[in-house]
Amino acid sequence: MSEHVRVLLTEKEVDDRIQAIGDQINKDYAGKQVHLICVLKGGSFFLCELAKRITVPVSLDFMYVSSYGSNTQSSGVVKIVKDLDDPIKDKDVLVVEDIVDSGRTLSYLLEMLRERNPKSLRLCTLLDKPERRMVDVQVDYTGFQIPDEFVVGYGLDYDQRYRNLPYIGVIEFEE
Repeated sequence: MSEHVRVLLTEKEVDDRIQAIGDQINKDYAGKQVHLICVLKGGSFFLCELAKRITVPVSLDFMYVSSYGSNTQSSGVVKIVKDLDDPIKDKDVLVVEDIVDSGRTLSYLLEMLRERNPKSLRLCTLLDKPERRMVDVQVDYTGFQIPDEFVVGYGLDYDQRYRNLPYIGVIEFEE
């Protein structure tokens, strides 16, 4: 079976939307420091571009949470591969994710982070697939709502490939 990638969102569309999200975060966190938590690996591309557009003080940390493996659908089993390096108690935390799909992984992650007593906890995602939602998750900043298609690029992968595409594409399989 072979695959090809169809462009869903161009590089310019993604860049413009990240700027708009950064502008909103600057307004919402004016006078504060925001602690960004990147959900690896896919969120790293989005985090880097977003952080460059945030003008309030920023600190960073990273988590690696997996529920996909080499499949195109979440397994529903959440595995913490890498936890935070620093405590988040009393910090204004913004979790930065590449995509919110079923909501299971993010629901688990957000609950775990709430137990660590941040001052505030919000979620920012580049992509949101609300029609796939199985668990309700409040997304505070959304780049794009997209249809229920398997997307790659801008950090999102299929079996560790296509992360480096500068746009968001839909992977299509051919017999």
